[in-house]
Amino acid sequence: MKSMIITLQSLILLPCLLATMIACTGKPPETRPADGRLRPCPDRPNCVSSEDEGRASLVQPLAFHGPPAAAWLRLKEAVRDLGGDIREEQELYLRATFTSQVFRFVDDVEIRMVPAKNLMHVRSASRLGYSDLGVNRKRVEKLRDLFNRKQGTADDPI
Repeated sequence: MKSMIITLQSLILLPCLLATMIACTGKPPETRPADGRLRPCPDRPNCVSSEDEGRASLVQPLAFHGPPAAAWLRLKEAVRDLGGDIREEQELYLRATFTSQVFRFVDDVEIRMVPAKNLMHVRSASRLGYSDLGVNRKRVEKLRDLFNRKQGTADDPI
C-alpha cells in the first residue's frame, strides 16, 4: 500500500515538475521594430541593451576591426562558444537563446550590426521574472571579452 501511494505521488509530481520546467522557457521575443533598432528593455532589471541610452540597462556595443563579414563569423563563433543556440539570422541581425542549467530559464540575445560604424548593438533579456541578478549584463561582458580575444584585442574601445 505504501509503495502504491509513493507511485501515485510520483505520477502526480512528475507532470507538475515537467510543466513547471517547460513554463520557464517563456515565449520568444517579438520581432524587432521597423525602424531597425533593437527593442528597448522593459522597466525591469532583467535586460540590458546597447541602444538604451540614458537608462540603467545600458551596455556598450561590441566594436570590431576589419571586414564586417569576418567580424560576423567571429561573433557567431563566440555566441556558440558561450553556449548560445542561434535561432534566427538575417542580414545584419542575429537572435540566440541561452538556457540556464538548473532551472532551464531561457534568455534571448539579439545583435544588430552597423557596418559603417564598426559596431554591433546587443540586447540580452530574460524571458521571465523581474530580476536576473545581473546575469544578462555578465553575459554581454563575457561575449565582448571572447569576441575581442577572437579578433586579437584585449580591450576594444569604441
